Amino acid sequence: MGTYVIKMPDIGEGIAEVELVEWHVKAGDVVAEEQVLADVMTDKATVEIPSHVAGKVVALTGKPGEVIAVGSEIIRLEVEGKGNVDEAAPAKPPAARIEAVPAPVPVKPAPAAPKLAPAPPAPTLSLASSRTETQSDNDKPLAAPAVRRRAKELGIDLAAVSGSGPDGRITQEDLEGMGGRGNALRFAVPGGGKMGAQRHGEESVPVIGLRRKIAEKMQDAKRRIPHFTYVEEVDVTALEEARVQLNARWKPQRGHLTMLPFLMHAIVRTLPDYPEINARFDDDNGTLTKYSPVHIGIATQTPNGLMVPVVRNAEARDLWSCASEVARLAEAARNGKASREELVGSTITITSLGPLGGIVTTPVINYPEVAIVGVNKVAERPVVRDGLIVVRKIMNLSSSFDHRIVDGLRAAQFVQGLRAYLEAPSTLFVD
Repeated sequence: MGTYVIKMPDIGEGIAEVELVEWHVKAGDVVAEEQVLADVMTDKATVEIPSHVAGKVVALTGKPGEVIAVGSEIIRLEVEGKGNVDEAAPAKPPAARIEAVPAPVPVKPAPAAPKLAPAPPAPTLSLASSRTETQSDNDKPLAAPAVRRRAKELGIDLAAVSGSGPDGRITQEDLEGMGGRGNALRFAVPGGGKMGAQRHGEESVPVIGLRRKIAEKMQDAKRRIPHFTYVEEVDVTALEEARVQLNARWKPQRGHLTMLPFLMHAIVRTLPDYPEINARFDDDNGTLTKYSPVHIGIATQTPNGLMVPVVRNAEARDLWSCASEVARLAEAARNGKASREELVGSTITITSLGPLGGIVTTPVINYPEVAIVGVNKVAERPVVRDGLIVVRKIMNLSSSFDHRIVDGLRAAQFVQGLRAYLEAPSTLFVD
């Protein structure tokens, strides 16, 4: 038998370290060649680390959330044959797996407490109120009849309750304090129903992996970018009619169209007049890079958090190509299969919560971009047209901009350009 050590591979693009997200094996497991051992997180993507050989797991290095340098040992296997470790000079175990264990400190037994004479019995109290009970010879807990009745309803043994009233009398508040301490406490509510028991406890959850990357990126974006948000309502009645007609005619052959591909086309048609918006700002070097191609990031909610896959060269795609690419990338992101190349390089981003989109949002710019277009929900609203109140389908666009690069007037003009295309969808197809 030999020992085979697997080290953190070079993932490329100058990455020097990664975050360990999850182990898929544990010590003692038998693994096959190419079996996934662990997930690690780079700046953008989750990467699976496979086993190079078949063998038995001897030791793992690192815990989820720890940062591991490229080239460091991550797992040690026992394999048939020689392995890749010189058995004559066993490698020193990685420092990450060595934990100092303090020697046990002998504990001297505490001196026995002196014996005390028993306390004299408490005197019997005589109270005038016929509603109040007194201490009896058998140490019956002091409590008013209403308190005793309530304790019986709740199934609480008064002998287990410490009274906070005069002379240790048990009060209604004392009964409430018993909730969650061994007795189920329920409160009467109007109508004869009952409220649930008090809940106690808390959970400390480490913020690691994609969630930590999201937190760092959002913090960085808000810290570095002076955001301002511009909101405009758009009448999408005609657009919705066109979308329904196109789906009725072409859905079986070309796929389903949502509102998103139309917005992508509107962005592509509007951006040439606002080149500073289809851009990325390197504020460390003070350089703004403007792009001719339009690479649109699509903010996508996944089980692990928000990811932004990129539809490249949206300017060269028709509606159905945009729709199919958005669907493909979203599925890959949700399944954790999106590659690093599919998650980087966007020049402007769209974010949408669909029917949950609310009336107004203040989206955070996807740094180092300078703009993000937020889509709010479509809702029927009363609108005045030619002096008459009519019902129209209205959708708000909530867009944020980097005020260092984009002036307020230019941002407003850009959004109004989007609005003009969306309210007259036929113009999207006219050069």
